[in-house]
Amino acid sequence: MKTTSKRRTSGLIAATAATALFLAACGDDNGDTGGDGDNGNGNGGGEGEGGTVTLGILPDWTDGLSMGYLWQEMLTDQGYDVEIEEIGQAGPLYTAVANGDYDVYPSAWPEVTHAEYMDEYGDDLEDLGAYYEDAVLTFAVPEYTEIDSIPELAENPEMFDGQVIGIEAGAGHMGVTADSVFPTYGLDENFELVESSTAAMLTELQNAIDSEEDVVVTLWHPFWANAEFDVKDLEDPEQALGEPETLNFIANSEFSSEMPEVAEWMSNFPVLDDDQYGELEDLVVNEHEDDPAAGARAWIENNQDLVDSVFE
Repeated sequence: MKTTSKRRTSGLIAATAATALFLAACGDDNGDTGGDGDNGNGNGGGEGEGGTVTLGILPDWTDGLSMGYLWQEMLTDQGYDVEIEEIGQAGPLYTAVANGDYDVYPSAWPEVTHAEYMDEYGDDLEDLGAYYEDAVLTFAVPEYTEIDSIPELAENPEMFDGQVIGIEAGAGHMGVTADSVFPTYGLDENFELVESSTAAMLTELQNAIDSEEDVVVTLWHPFWANAEFDVKDLEDPEQALGEPETLNFIANSEFSSEMPEVAEWMSNFPVLDDDQYGELEDLVVNEHEDDPAAGARAWIENNQDLVDSVFE
């Protein structure tokens, strides 16, 4: 398992590094990563209305990466051009959707993790429905670590060098951790929340497991790393990380009137179970890490009846 984790983590690290270099070069003007190949109208024999749909994603959040490329393939088959725009933080992504620069964020966490952005931009956004239920933020430690809850974590800062290894500074998980978890459990007295990136966090986790050392990291469900690394979630008796929530398609408020057909299809998309979602993320992120569109295409072929039901 460790060898597989290293291979897959290294791929994610490389992809994240490339994204970081691109963002550094372009500032807030994030480039289009979609549209590879022939995305001309009519590709795939679709009978859609056509036009261009712009999907905004956080590439380090693999739920959005997976769902973005899935919809790129699905809509291309229906005669649409699809552009995937990568952006580094949730706040600017919600701003872009609210302003109409992007049409849809195809994997938003609107109820808890991104609730502040929904509150801020809600009048300019439209919820087209959920595709996954019981998404949740977590703190995780290696399975061998001899604590099972966040209260126990607070009592043993020396085991973890007084650090909780986090992800990107602008991620909703980081805000919830700093504003809710740390004060609720008194972690702010003896712990530092380390800002890094998803890839860097996974590297710290892998290194700790290889050395059989203790580490605590910010994880979430659904996320492929929960299956690839031998970890356990810490119990959160005060629910400071928030209750389970859904993953939703959040669009600009004008999207349904401008592209009613696509909005209806997204609303028709079924709620995926863990096996269906896990297969999608594994194919896009791991099996086809150099060509995520190919992973999405493989999932469509494996789940053709489900995909066809969206367009009925």
